[in-house]
Amino acid sequence: MRWSEAFIPTLRHIPQEAESVSHQLMLRAGLVRMLIGGVYIYLPLGLKVLNNICRIIRQEMDNIGAQELLLPALQPLELWQKTGRDTEIGEVMIRFVDRRGRNLSLGPTHEEVITFLMKTNISSYRQLPLVLYQIQTKFRDEIRPRFGLVRSCEFIMKDAYSFDRDEEGLYENYQKMYNAYQNIFKRCGLTFYAVKADPGVMGGDVSHEFMVPAESGEDSLWICPKCKETHPAKEEKSSLCSKCGIPEERINTIEVGHIFKLKTKYSFALDAQYLDSDGKLKPLVMGCYGIGVSRLISAIIEQNNDKAGIIWPKEISPYKIIIIPLNPQQEKISQLAQTLYKDLLNEGLEVILDDRDEPAGVKFKDADLIGVYLQVIIGKESLKNKEIELCLRQDKKIIRVKKDDFLKQVKKMLYE
Repeated sequence: MRWSEAFIPTLRHIPQEAESVSHQLMLRAGLVRMLIGGVYIYLPLGLKVLNNICRIIRQEMDNIGAQELLLPALQPLELWQKTGRDTEIGEVMIRFVDRRGRNLSLGPTHEEVITFLMKTNISSYRQLPLVLYQIQTKFRDEIRPRFGLVRSCEFIMKDAYSFDRDEEGLYENYQKMYNAYQNIFKRCGLTFYAVKADPGVMGGDVSHEFMVPAESGEDSLWICPKCKETHPAKEEKSSLCSKCGIPEERINTIEVGHIFKLKTKYSFALDAQYLDSDGKLKPLVMGCYGIGVSRLISAIIEQNNDKAGIIWPKEISPYKIIIIPLNPQQEKISQLAQTLYKDLLNEGLEVILDDRDEPAGVKFKDADLIGVYLQVIIGKESLKNKEIELCLRQDKKIIRVKKDDFLKQVKKMLYE
C-alpha cells in the first residue's frame, strides 16, 4: 500500500471525548471513528489490526481441535426465557418485536443458541467430545459506554463451547482452552494474569478471568509484588500474601477473556441430551470460553505505547514494515524506495510506502503514531554510504545494512 492512496486520517490533537490512552491513540492513529456513543467504525488500519488478532485466535483454536462456525446475531427471546437469563441480564439485552410478532433479541452472547443447536443435532456419545467456536458481533445496551472499545454497545467477541459426556472430559477441554488463551495473549504482546473468578450469570462453579494490567482498567486485582500471586479486588481488602507474607498491591486491569465450566446448566434448561454407551439419556456437559476481540485492541495499546504513539507487537502490527523516503522528490531516493517496496511485496510481506510529499518530521511523527513494527529509512546518507537504515519502533534501535543484505536482515528481524 502507498500512503498517498491509503485512508489513514491521523490527528495531531487529542480528541476531547477520548478518556483513556488507548482511546486517544486509536482515534489519533486513524484506527476507528465513533458513529454514536458506544458504536465504532473500524477504519482500514483498525480492521487490519482486528484481523491480525482474529488470525492468532483462529490458529490457537484450530490447534486444540476447535471448529469454527457462525451463529446468528438475531435470537428468539423464547430460548432466553427457558434459561431465565432474560430476567438476569435485564435491560442490557436489546429486544424488539419483528413484523411477524416474534419476540427477538440482538445477541449479547450465544449459550442458548449453541445449546439449541446441540439439542437438535447431537444424539449419541459417539459424537462427543465436540468444541465449536465463532468470532461474532455482540450487542449490549450499556448504561455508560466508556474508553472506546473497552466498554461499547456493539463489540466483537470470540466465544467457544465444549460439549462432553462427563466432567472428566470437561476438565480436559477446559485445560486445553486455558493453555490456548495463554498462547493467544502472549502472541498479542500482553502481560496478563489468569485469576479464579465468580461465574456470575453465566452459571457453573468454576471460572477464570484473564486480566491485563492497564491504568484505565475498570476492574482491579490484588497482587503480591514478589511472587505475583493475584486475586480479585472487588469487595476484598488488601492483605498479606499467603505465600510471601508481604503486603499486596492493588492494580487496575482490563478483562480480556473469561472461561467457565458451565456443566449442565443450559443442557438441563433446554433439554439437550445424548444417549450414552449404557443406553441412558444424559445431559451434555458444557464449558464456554470468551475473548473480547475488539477489546483486545485497546488492551494491547494500553500496554504498548509511548509519548509518540502506538508500539505494535510484531504479530499485531497493521503493516510489518513502513518505508520512509525522506526526500522523495529526489529521483535516486524515490527510485530506491520504489525498488525496496517492490522487493518486499514480492516476498509476500505487509509493507506501506510513505510516498507523500511531506517534510521528514511529519513522516516520522506519523510512522511513530501508527506504530508499524519496522521502519525503513532512506535519505541522503543512505545514498552516500550505500546503506539502508532499519529502525525498530519498539526501542528505536537503528541497524544499517547494505542493499544486498537488506531482505535477509528484514526477514531476520521479522521471523527470528
